[in-house]
Amino acid sequence: MRTFAIEDDFYLDNKPFKVISGAIHYFRVVPEYWQDRLEKLRLMGCNTVETYVPWNLHEAQEGVYQFDGILDLQRFIQTAEEVGLYVILRPAPYICAEWEFGGLPYWLLQDPMMKLRFDYPPFMEKITRYFAHLFPQVRDLQITQGGPIIMMQVENEYGSYANDKEYLRKMVAAMRQQGVETPLVTSDGPWHDMLENGSIKDLALPTINCGSNIKENFEKLRRFHGEKRPLMVMEFWIGWFDAWGDDQHHTTSTQDAVKELQDCLALGSVNIYMFHGGTNFGFMNGSNYYERLAPDVTSYDYDALLTEWGEPTAKYQAFKKVIADYTEIPEFPLSMEIERKAYGTFSVKERVSLFSTIDTISQPIISNYPLSMEACNQATGYIYYRSLIGPARKIADYRLINTMDRAHTFINQELLRIDYDQEIGQTYSFDLSESENELGILVENMGRVNYSVKMNHQHKGIKDGVIINGAFQSNWEIYPLPMDNLHAIDFQGKWQKGQPSFSRFECVFDECADTFIELPGWGKGFVQVNGHTIGRFWEKGPQQRLYVPAPFLKIGMNEIIVFESDGKIADEIVFHDQADLGPEA
Repeated sequence: MRTFAIEDDFYLDNKPFKVISGAIHYFRVVPEYWQDRLEKLRLMGCNTVETYVPWNLHEAQEGVYQFDGILDLQRFIQTAEEVGLYVILRPAPYICAEWEFGGLPYWLLQDPMMKLRFDYPPFMEKITRYFAHLFPQVRDLQITQGGPIIMMQVENEYGSYANDKEYLRKMVAAMRQQGVETPLVTSDGPWHDMLENGSIKDLALPTINCGSNIKENFEKLRRFHGEKRPLMVMEFWIGWFDAWGDDQHHTTSTQDAVKELQDCLALGSVNIYMFHGGTNFGFMNGSNYYERLAPDVTSYDYDALLTEWGEPTAKYQAFKKVIADYTEIPEFPLSMEIERKAYGTFSVKERVSLFSTIDTISQPIISNYPLSMEACNQATGYIYYRSLIGPARKIADYRLINTMDRAHTFINQELLRIDYDQEIGQTYSFDLSESENELGILVENMGRVNYSVKMNHQHKGIKDGVIINGAFQSNWEIYPLPMDNLHAIDFQGKWQKGQPSFSRFECVFDECADTFIELPGWGKGFVQVNGHTIGRFWEKGPQQRLYVPAPFLKIGMNEIIVFESDGKIADEIVFHDQADLGPEA
């Protein structure tokens, strides 16, 4: 039996072992490309791959579990082993990762007393139930069972959230109860009280997350250990993420990153975050919230060593040279060749307003008061509220109370205003002119916050209500719009200028290659390709083109559906062979 141990150093089969790892999130990469990305990691000299595990995909609806397709964690780990890589697994419940709600499932918020990431019995019960389904997927893949998993992580950056050690200890117990045999680690920033808050030194090795000042931060970790223990940067940040509205695509200095990598490897072990970032497919991007809401873009390129579309960068080559000083670099041919193609420009075939087809894609819920997405058993997407608000008169006080994240107000299906983040909740006035008037409110979940103190307050849609002239409005029709059934759109319906709409394109391709969709002249929305939601677009940038991996395409006719929410549309989309993530510094 093979062994991996954490003592004064890392030991693989009783010999000192330097972990040289890179992060790849299997759920951000189409399965057809897993082997390609893992081979490129091995060819750079890394001996290990690290991945998070997103609870909110594997149990998207409470009690319903999925471990196939892009969520086939077992297959990803087996592929890593075939390529010659060991595995570090970071299995939740919280992953951060610039991912919707930090990987936590939305339905946790259906409990009004929920305390996330604390020893709150209902939270622990749901984690324990999930672990009972998750760990059987990987139990036999641990090194103790002849597999490639050498370490697993307890929670994630817990020290920057809380210091409930009983919660951490119960998390360890829940993992061990499900057959976890590998050594355990925690990971925290080296600042303030984070290491102290997030560590359980008798049960898991503390490691650090940072992107600079490695020598100084390793010295902090050494002092914190209080004895000779392995030093490891579990997240060596070599890039950064982009948010909608940023003025540029974030990049970092290769020269600076190389210097810090040299220090990592001279003094200890490393996991490079990210080796390959991939894509926030669907509506799964997360958000940060400090002074304002900052939702992440669809691309998770991260200025990583491989681009979003899997191409090695200059930083990759520079890191490979550093790693060559510490290990032999393998040589073998890549198993696949991935091409990119500019398919050109295509014109719209059909178009219909959301309001004309809403009854074919959603079943209304009748309620005296608005219900949040969570109350409607909805995770992501949009939700539409409709109510009759009476005859012609002046509305002097119109307010949306506890509403997130972006709200379109319609009067008689004509757009009145769009409010976003801190604009929501302010008082507005307007005049009603018809004998009977309909109020419609379309609310978009822009991505639940994935880090820090606002995580307990991530109800999307309208949670409390709508004020009309000083009082809460009652009698609502509520249409959940997760946008997962666009095959039901009735394109024979009416299209009206200025309304949210669906546009359908038929694109005939003679071969399948990676490509990038640009939507010049369009406002805000999302794109679906042959039933795959590839992500959001927004004219404010910085990202200008959306990555479409070849496995989403087919030879012959491809159906592209574009949903646009702001009434700003064009008649064409363009396929390029190059990305455009925005201007760089």
